[in-house]
Amino acid sequence: MSDFTYRDIAKMIDHSLLQQTLTDAELEAGCRLARAYDVASVCIKPYFVARAAELLSGSTVAVGATIGFPHGGHVTSIKVAESVQAMKDGAVELDMVVNVGKVLSKDWRCVTDDIRAVVETAHAGTALVKVIFENCFLTDDLKQRLCEICGAVRADFVKTSTGYGATGATTEDLILMRRHSPPHVQVKAAGGVRTFDRLLEVRALGVSRVGATASQVILDECKSRLGGAEGR
Repeated sequence: MSDFTYRDIAKMIDHSLLQQTLTDAELEAGCRLARAYDVASVCIKPYFVARAAELLSGSTVAVGATIGFPHGGHVTSIKVAESVQAMKDGAVELDMVVNVGKVLSKDWRCVTDDIRAVVETAHAGTALVKVIFENCFLTDDLKQRLCEICGAVRADFVKTSTGYGATGATTEDLILMRRHSPPHVQVKAAGGVRTFDRLLEVRALGVSRVGATASQVILDECKSRLGGAEGR
């Protein structure tokens, strides 16, 4: 007997629609796929948030937008403005990239203020925030410090990567992030989760969300293992 239903797995997935070459037609198709498979959310380019909100209206699929993507180097006021616009357009989840250079510089006041500003803006608008670390550039000590900061400013998730770095969601990083994040901060694995078996592996590590482009492949395999769309 499985310890999960189809819905349990589907509601772990943020269907990622961020590749720079995706056309409007492809973004629309991605939103329709996300709706058909009843995933947790779409994570989509900011300019398309309003259209995604239209396409997903009446469903249980949330609309998410990226903030400071993909390098995190925007000034904080611009990240806040992006957050405000995204929520105005219908986003209820925001995936923000830390200022990686400031993390590497150990300018913790700047890093903390940057994350806090987006978190406070999002929470005032009833959106949640996933803070993207881009772990391929960071030492374990820096990752740990970021987890502690995210806990202190009440971020909702810590997230491994944009999906465009040299590495994505490694087992070692997920263990570290879960261990050093307080219980109120969830962990999102992004980058390299392309199969149902890998999703189950990261789930067992305490991951509650996964960023994926292979949502259809993962969920078709889930349905197959369960003997149909059980739990939908």
